[in-house]
Amino acid sequence: MNEIKKPDVKGPRFRTKRISVLTTNTLKEFKKKYPEYLGLELKEFKDIVMTFNAEVVNGIIDNRDGIELPEGLGFIFMASCPPAKKKNVDFKKSLEYGVRTVHKNWDSDNKLLKIFYTNHNTKYPFANKQVWSFRASKVFRKIASEAYKENWAKYALVSPTEKISIRFDKYRKDDYKRTLKPVIPDGYNEFKM
Repeated sequence: MNEIKKPDVKGPRFRTKRISVLTTNTLKEFKKKYPEYLGLELKEFKDIVMTFNAEVVNGIIDNRDGIELPEGLGFIFMASCPPAKKKNVDFKKSLEYGVRTVHKNWDSDNKLLKIFYTNHNTKYPFANKQVWSFRASKVFRKIASEAYKENWAKYALVSPTEKISIRFDKYRKDDYKRTLKPVIPDGYNEFKM
């Protein structure tokens, strides 16, 4: 049995600074670009953005294949993955019992939820797309986790060694093959010359 030590709750902490995009400067730039929204206030602007983000989250959770972001920014979807090889320690229970305990994910048959973002196969390539990344907010991760526990079998299973771009290439090629069905005229008989 591995014993676990209690953390030093009074110890020094490092916290990264949080940057918000929903500021008055962003609103001023938005109004400059779209002058028809000059009467828009910051609170309304924030409400619109937050409502849109909530709808994106609901779309990702409801659709098995995820969603495509607007302006060709990429795709986001949720998937099931096999459990990690390293131990995922449950610190709350470990401190409660004094012995290291591990999460077992009994709710999802020992599978893990992962949220994937890719911009590999976007319709309109954009400059420096390899620099873009996505990090889900805490609220999104919590909602997604609860939805995953309820219906974990709904989501696709992704191998830990699989590249997501190859998965999207496969779907794109299958869609292309479906659109290439030959047009056969009425009364055509291939055996009649």
